[in-house]
Amino acid sequence: MQFYQIREILTPCKGAEIRNPDCQYAVVLNLAEWRKLNESFDMTIDLDMDPEDPLETKAVVNYDSLTGTFSVPDRSDIAGSWHRFGFALDEKGIIFIDDEGFAAQLIEEIRRTKKWRLPSLERFLYDFLEMIIGPDLRLLENMENRLTQIEEIILKENGERFPKELNDIRGDLLDLRVHYEQMIDLGQELEENENGFFRPENLRFFRMFTERVIRLQDRVTFLREYVVQLRDLVQSQLSVKQNHIMTLLTVITSIFMPLTLIAGWYGMNFRYMPELEWKWAYPAVIIISVLIVVLCLLWFKRKKWM
Repeated sequence: MQFYQIREILTPCKGAEIRNPDCQYAVVLNLAEWRKLNESFDMTIDLDMDPEDPLETKAVVNYDSLTGTFSVPDRSDIAGSWHRFGFALDEKGIIFIDDEGFAAQLIEEIRRTKKWRLPSLERFLYDFLEMIIGPDLRLLENMENRLTQIEEIILKENGERFPKELNDIRGDLLDLRVHYEQMIDLGQELEENENGFFRPENLRFFRMFTERVIRLQDRVTFLREYVVQLRDLVQSQLSVKQNHIMTLLTVITSIFMPLTLIAGWYGMNFRYMPELEWKWAYPAVIIISVLIVVLCLLWFKRKKWM
């Protein structure tokens, strides 16, 4: 378990020191510690932390507390397992219930990098939420750059090997969109301040956070549309390739149809066919066949069919 006082910097302290009425706090507990100590925080809690249940990012307003859960995708493997932890807060501070240690990592990063002129629980929460979405702008930029590379390769070469990668990126964007929708709901719930835990002048922090997540969500929507366009481009390239193959087969068939007719005609071997006795018949048929092939090729090129 970890205890912090929210001062100009996040200051580690002992458990008894968070009772200081002049200083708000942040606490990180695992599930077993939470079940043991939750009554000592003097909050009416309506929070089910059964790790077997699927979790989402949400907040629930209770009589004298605000509780909820976080479900955060791993930015290195969005389609993989997500970081899941719970929280409970009131006007005195916030408690994170985290068996995995993800919340503790974010708080340690805040302790190491942040310093506040006007420390408050609202500012701490803003920085905590910002830590969650902090890598996302770079992540989305990398996705956009990769999609641009895929587009260039599709236009230059054959796009057959890219649909699976496009589907993977599309799936990641869908997961991020769901995550952002939940984070927006959380930010709006905090800004609503139904229980009056937050100072009115500090509600702007939650509004700033919500607006930033909305911008990220808009970027995700744009990238999803880009993926759809690239998938259509792949299908278009495949259709062009198939049409080219069909055109080539049609040209070959058209060239050999007259030759097949000649071969079938003189393959009948009727007794009174005069050409069968003519000594120049064989070279004449060869010359006529070559002329037919040449004339067909010239005609097809003139019509731009090949």
